[in-house]
Amino acid sequence: MSEADDKKAEIDRALSALCESFPARFLGAETEQALRDENAKILGKKGELSAILKELGRVAPEARKAIGEAANAVKAKVEAGFEARLRELAMRKRDAELNARPFDLTLPARVPLPRGHRHPISIVREELVQIFRSMGFAVFDGPDIDTEENNFGKLGYPPDHPATDMQDTFYTDKGHLLRSHTSNIQIRAMSTMKPPFAFIAPGTVFRRDDDMTHSPMFHQLEAFLVDEHVTLAHLRGVLSEFAARLFGDGTPVRLRPSYFPFVEPGAEVDLGCPFCKDEKTGKRLGCGVCKHTGFIEIMGCGMIHPTVFEACGIDPEKYSGFALGLGLERTAMVRYGIPNLRMMFENDPRFLSQF
Repeated sequence: MSEADDKKAEIDRALSALCESFPARFLGAETEQALRDENAKILGKKGELSAILKELGRVAPEARKAIGEAANAVKAKVEAGFEARLRELAMRKRDAELNARPFDLTLPARVPLPRGHRHPISIVREELVQIFRSMGFAVFDGPDIDTEENNFGKLGYPPDHPATDMQDTFYTDKGHLLRSHTSNIQIRAMSTMKPPFAFIAPGTVFRRDDDMTHSPMFHQLEAFLVDEHVTLAHLRGVLSEFAARLFGDGTPVRLRPSYFPFVEPGAEVDLGCPFCKDEKTGKRLGCGVCKHTGFIEIMGCGMIHPTVFEACGIDPEKYSGFALGLGLERTAMVRYGIPNLRMMFENDPRFLSQF
């Protein structure tokens, strides 16, 4: 018998021995990890089957096909045995759990559980709600999914107007979308109630934005007041009181003309930068946060447009009102000096423990 024939016989014996031994080895594995370790010893890259097949080059070429088929058959049996034993161990573990002594979920923990941390968005939302409620505003709620008419149409957005590009949102079907602002709540309140009223509408909103200062999902708070003879002076008074309660007495408020389809006139609201305030003089000296201007943009506002009143069935000749809206993330970033919006959505305990 030639050396090639001897090597073929040796490989055949090794494959046969491996095929006979693996069932007992799998049966002796009492845990899933032990079973996986045993399977890796047999079928792993440096396993026993690979070691046997390394000798295939010393076998006559015409005999290699038969050995390869035999090795594949052994591999298939090992894999089938592994899966069967894995299922058996899983069933055994499940049976042990079902038959074990019931665990009393009302028992106190064996070790004290660490307390969680309030999220900065939650802290800011609760503080803003308290500030506006103390000024006479009630909370009005609405759905996250609303009609295109409530989100855009009744707010004075003409169809296909470029202004809608800034609030490109997610549509669930024709005519329904994830609201891009909480102004849909303003529309619902004005369409179902008679003035006078003053509401705030905190909630989650959605837009197709994703960068350092924007997120596809974020939070807003809208405030609106409708009554007879409401003027821009009333809006300015509310903004001044809001700034004083949030950032301290004497916080300056600046209005810059700006365009919003649902208000006229409209304005961006800047507050005196809280980071570069000189505590002795009260002056804003300028810093990197406010780009050395002494002011930080915080929200948009304006007098509710007559078109919005008409769309909601309110007489614009008799009633007037104002609306303002701010992002809670933006407010939290200004309040606590948070450099990146994404930090508020990563749930990193090292970040949250600071609040």
